Amino acid sequence: MREWFAYRLQSRPNEAHTLLHSRKLFQQFIVERYTMVESERLSYIRNNQKKLRVDKYSNLQSSLDAGRSKDLTKGKRVILPSTFVRSPCYMDQLYFDGMTICSHVGFPNIFITLTCNPNWPEIRRLLSPLKLKATDRPDIVSRIFRLKYEQMLSDLTKDHLLGKVVACKFTIIFVVKVRHRFIISPLLLML
Repeated sequence: MREWFAYRLQSRPNEAHTLLHSRKLFQQFIVERYTMVESERLSYIRNNQKKLRVDKYSNLQSSLDAGRSKDLTKGKRVILPSTFVRSPCYMDQLYFDGMTICSHVGFPNIFITLTCNPNWPEIRRLLSPLKLKATDRPDIVSRIFRLKYEQMLSDLTKDHLLGKVVACKFTIIFVVKVRHRFIISPLLLML
């Protein structure tokens, strides 16, 4: 489902662009489709707890919660695995990975923040002929940011712009238009 929606979000010269130029309707389309994909993923996880082998987690968690939830017998606990982004297991895994990297190579020397500017020439060049704003096409803003981010990461890690990088840890945070800033990406480098 996700691949089909991603396919529909692409602009093609031989197809109508009504949806892509629909501003808030386009944003609503993206949000609803994202919700459909996430709902499907959650449904799969809920219906396949045994296949995902989360019973070992549920036994551990149930023994921890025994004192707190003696009266709570209704409902069924569903445990999200670490493969589900933003789940507690996922966040724990990221934390432990980061701490393991720090224990092996040392703590970060540099903290870099890259902020996306909706007035970048690349974004304006794509949106001005369509008479759209950056807020109307968050997919284009996100793609251009990703290209610039990957180029910066390549400059730092492969071209050794600031010296040899031993390890790096990064996260991408999406912020809804705070003083014309859309995306912030902290990057920690161990030189």
